[in-house]
Formats: sequence, C-alpha cells, structure tokens
Amino acid sequence: MALTENDLRRLARLARIRIEDDETGPLLAQMGGILGLIDQLQAVDTRGVEPLSHALELQQRLRQDTVTEIDRRAQFQAVAPQVEAGLYLVPKVIE
Repeated sequence: MALTENDLRRLARLARIRIEDDETGPLLAQMGGILGLIDQLQAVDTRGVEPLSHALELQQRLRQDTVTEIDRRAQFQAVAPQVEAGLYLVPKVIE
C-alpha cells in the first residue's frame, strides 16, 4: 500500500503533528518502508505456529504462596471512626 501526500497529511492531523512542506518527501519514503515491512510480515504463512508469550522458552520462578504477615485487622479497625461487620463505613459521596 503506497501512501500519498494527502494520506500523510491526514495521519499527521489525526496524530496532531505538524509537518513542514520540506519534510513530506522523506516521511513518505520512511512510511513506505514501514508499510513494506508490514506487507512482508503479513505474507509469511503462520498456520500451525503456536503463539508465544516470549521469544525464549522461559519459565517464571514463583515463590511459595505463604502468609508472611500477622492479621492486624482488629487493631486497624479499632482506631477507625466507623466500622460495621468488619467493614469500614465512609460518608456517602455520590447521591
């Protein structure tokens, strides 16, 4: 897909980028190169290829899911202005 100068100006307007007249030629060449690379990538047959989350087959090291802190809920709620059934009560903000 080849870009025209009108396409480039429209993209620049949508991206809120100002392009000077002397910049349009080089930008059209660069954008054309990028679109050419995209066309090459889309031409590759990827049927049967499983998607990867990473280019390398890495496994994430996970830590044990163990409790490391003591339960201090009662202490925190003891100093709260209003508590009911283990929940903090706050003033209504939205009507």
